[in-house]
Amino acid sequence: MNELKRFEIFKRLSVAIPNPTTELKHHSTFELLIAVILSAQATDKSVNLATDKLYAIANTPESILALGVLGLEQFINTIGLYHAKAKNVLATCQMLITHHQSQVPNTREALERLPGVGRKTANVILNTAFGEPTIAVDTHLFRLGNRIKLATGKTVLEVEHKYLKTIPAEFMQDAHHLLILHGRYTCIARKPKCAACCIEDLCEYQAKEYNVVNN
Repeated sequence: MNELKRFEIFKRLSVAIPNPTTELKHHSTFELLIAVILSAQATDKSVNLATDKLYAIANTPESILALGVLGLEQFINTIGLYHAKAKNVLATCQMLITHHQSQVPNTREALERLPGVGRKTANVILNTAFGEPTIAVDTHLFRLGNRIKLATGKTVLEVEHKYLKTIPAEFMQDAHHLLILHGRYTCIARKPKCAACCIEDLCEYQAKEYNVVNN
């Protein structure tokens, strides 16, 4: 895909999605971090339902740590893998208190040392909370990268690196959320809504399918 086409794709997405941001509810960087940890293999909706109740009671490292495993699990037991996530959240809270004065660190290295925080979660925090032009490749970005041919690859890391090389600089800050929201609501996994897509004529997946039908 050439540079002009990539620019036009992101230009149109930015018009269609004028306020690209996370759909995880949060009022602090710490709340965002916990929500992202909980969101692994879970929907943002399910996480928001849980954190709405949790954050009303505990929304600091100290207050969540004070809940203990059983106390925290009562709030998050509707989320998949909640046993493991509860342990990771509590361990992360302890590390934030002990090593970071209860603040969320703003470097990849420090973030990835926190229990339950991998490269994807670190990228989300760096981009959403600290304004860094990172790309967190989740299932949506992986699918779109290969489907639209924006960033093809067989592994998450390969796709991430290609996105970083090919996304126009003007859109790097918002690209992560533009692609997530486009993948979540339009370019969905099964039966993508091509007729309602603002980049249908630029999409190489759509063009390929059209050629198959018409040849």
